[in-house]
Amino acid sequence: MPKPTLVPPRRVRRRPDPLLRDALGAVLRAERLGQHRTLADVAAGARVSLPHLSEVERGRKEPSSEVLAAICASLDLPLADLLRRCGTHVEDVTSATALAPAATGRAGSAPTASLSLAA
Repeated sequence: MPKPTLVPPRRVRRRPDPLLRDALGAVLRAERLGQHRTLADVAAGARVSLPHLSEVERGRKEPSSEVLAAICASLDLPLADLLRRCGTHVEDVTSATALAPAATGRAGSAPTASLSLAA
């Protein structure tokens, strides 16, 4: 009878949490679009350059607290609301990535080892 061999468990890759700048950008863009305003309009109101605001919205630039306050003022969006919505955005993104493996039937499964009989 052949000797069973132990197959090492699969490593489960954990996706990193989203960056704060990504959440800030997504929420700011959603708010701007919800108000039917252009990048140019909000940038002028915040006294930041249009390219910089675009980079912030795309999560490419980390805004300073002063720039963030100016953008929020231009959008008439209280900072506390922005931060609350960012928290919700991070939770939504995190839970969506946690549910993604469910389609393959591996959500929440612990690593397992299996035995294989070599012929």
